[in-house]
Amino acid sequence: MESGNQTHVSEFILLGLSEEAELQPLLFGLFLSTYLVTFTGNLLIILAIITDSHLHLPMYFFLSNLSFADICFISSTVPKMLLNIQMQSKVITYEGCITQMYFFMLFGGLDNFLLTVMAYDRFVAICHPLNYTVIINPKFCGLLLLTSWLLTVLYSLLHGLMVLRLSFCTELEIPHFFCELNQVVQLACSDTYPNDLAMYFTTGLVGVIPLTGILFSYSKIVSSILRISSAGGKYKAFTTCGSHLSVVSLFYATGLGVYLSSAATQTSMARTIASVMYAVATPMLNPFIYSLRNKDIKQALKKLFS
Repeated sequence: MESGNQTHVSEFILLGLSEEAELQPLLFGLFLSTYLVTFTGNLLIILAIITDSHLHLPMYFFLSNLSFADICFISSTVPKMLLNIQMQSKVITYEGCITQMYFFMLFGGLDNFLLTVMAYDRFVAICHPLNYTVIINPKFCGLLLLTSWLLTVLYSLLHGLMVLRLSFCTELEIPHFFCELNQVVQLACSDTYPNDLAMYFTTGLVGVIPLTGILFSYSKIVSSILRISSAGGKYKAFTTCGSHLSVVSLFYATGLGVYLSSAATQTSMARTIASVMYAVATPMLNPFIYSLRNKDIKQALKKLFS
């Protein structure tokens, strides 16, 4: 194994979703339309929030940042895939692979923390409504956003730097449509134990801790809603967090699907399909969930178009 390694590589090969030539135009059209819908939908959410003064509230401040993160999240993978299909190439440079991996982790992690912050916002709004404006003030919102950015930047930087220390074998084919951390580490010929250890440790930081915070927030929210006597009051309280709950469920269900498919199967296609749902479908569906389930966003979008 050592005889087949080298200290530095110039490029990797992305095998993509399919090697069948007749499927490439279909994949190009499907992913191009998905990317344009995602970009446009999230951009409209951002513009609606910026232009409508009624939406200058903490909940929508975090939503606009989530939409920005979703645009960047899908932009870290899909444009390169489309370029490779168009150029009939599977190559990505070593530097490009590391950069893509870094930004994919950065904006995926940022999505995670923003969803946690939004859950806390709904928890305070429903469980402590009289103190909401005191607790969730502009300065605190900025601090929560800054903390989310700092944690995800450090998380992504850690893994990016740890990959740089690896030497790789001559087998440089990645059975994926983008450079995913676990797939890249598996190609290394050098000792990957520190990388594996870091992945397990940071999974707790970026995955388990935020999810625990979300579950705690919603357990308190549900408890508070059940104590409301009127059916109308319960419905109004639930609608304020229904969209967020849908997005959280989608994000963690697809993320869990990626993790379970990697752990339970050796079939690369199963892992790739799960990753497509996580990296592409989730950012695309978020604007639809918020625009369909949120009355304020609906009205802001109508006002934006009129």
